[in-house]
Amino acid sequence: MNRNKNSAKMSGRADEMELTTYSRMNGDKPPDIKENVKENSWVAGVQMFVSFLLAGFGMVAASLLLDVVQHWDVFSKVSEVYILVPALLGLKGNLEMTLASRLSTHAHLGHLETSLGSLVVGNLCLIQCQAVLVGFLAAMAAVAMGWIPEGEFDIHHALLLCASSVLTASSASLVLGLIMIGVIVISKRININPDNIATPIAASLGDLTTLALLSFVASLLYKSIGTSVVLPSIIIIMGASIVPVCGYVAWKNKFTQQALDEGWVPVVSAMVISSIGGLILDHTVSVYKGIAVYQLVINGIGGNMVAVHASRLSTTLHTGQKEDSVISSTTKLLLLMVVPGQLIFIYTIEYLRAGHTSTTLIFIFIYMSAALLQVFLLLAISHYMVVWMWKLGMDPDNSAIPYLTALGDLLGTALLGIAFSILYAIGDKDSDLGD
Repeated sequence: MNRNKNSAKMSGRADEMELTTYSRMNGDKPPDIKENVKENSWVAGVQMFVSFLLAGFGMVAASLLLDVVQHWDVFSKVSEVYILVPALLGLKGNLEMTLASRLSTHAHLGHLETSLGSLVVGNLCLIQCQAVLVGFLAAMAAVAMGWIPEGEFDIHHALLLCASSVLTASSASLVLGLIMIGVIVISKRININPDNIATPIAASLGDLTTLALLSFVASLLYKSIGTSVVLPSIIIIMGASIVPVCGYVAWKNKFTQQALDEGWVPVVSAMVISSIGGLILDHTVSVYKGIAVYQLVINGIGGNMVAVHASRLSTTLHTGQKEDSVISSTTKLLLLMVVPGQLIFIYTIEYLRAGHTSTTLIFIFIYMSAALLQVFLLLAISHYMVVWMWKLGMDPDNSAIPYLTALGDLLGTALLGIAFSILYAIGDKDSDLGD
């Protein structure tokens, strides 16, 4: 009876309607759903670990980029850009990962074969609309957070932040949205479960692409500060004109109407949570320069793992499987991946001689403790949040991942700051730690 009540609450969802019709006609679940039930844990583990490695190296590249661009004039002169980094990276990760989660569920239900064109158009318009609007809000939050402590408002800095955020969010949404659609379609055709690989790839590509675009655009606009307000104003106006057009298309699309309705509060809330992480990052980077290169790695891996967990659990609930056995095995696999995965990335950073911190045994122990605690907390929160949303009649594919990845950013940045503070307090002050 409870399952019927949940289905009734979400009767507007096209995928559940098609699933119900299929079940009534055939007296069984679709073939793809059967495959998921029989999915071998080792196969799933290999798929997830390989995707984490690929995604992780993308995050290492993003971390190396942050380590370089933090010394650029725009970052040193307009420190509010630091506040934008976690907010925008979190925003892009959220939009692309929710897109990946939604399309993974549609792939399991067979919609990619029957309605690919409609899915592509609706979802691209949806994330474009969300990206531009929330990107603007993120910039406004960065302006406010930079203005309130200083008590001074600079219109040129404000326009730079808004224009950089809007243009970065819009461009990244289009590029990453197309890439994610391609990844999911190809993975489904070669019999790889998209739930295992799509969200990590989305997050890693989102980090690197968004940070590169933000740094490049902000640097170019910084050169025009004090001489012209025309260019940033044009960018902001063009972004504002995109929102209603894309929003209308997404609202008229049966696959994205519910996502457009439900997706705003989670994405905006996630942006606020990530902005708090940005304030922590702004402070810790000024104290410990070595933290910048590790911040994106710990946040990215934690966000990737909890996104896979949420995506698999959401698909499990959509397809009517028994979630307990599936999710317990997923949780164990994800926790087992933390230590080897983080070690690979730590030594990659060390090999490339990046950052400002020596890789001592004490550093590895304290950093790994922070990473394990972060992932453990995220997985526990994920299970209860996704099930709670499902019982309330909300689609977790649209709502859960933004909250979870934002919490991952906040926890990761805070725990990493605590880890560096502990290292400094216990005397592990190598010559680079605070340099």
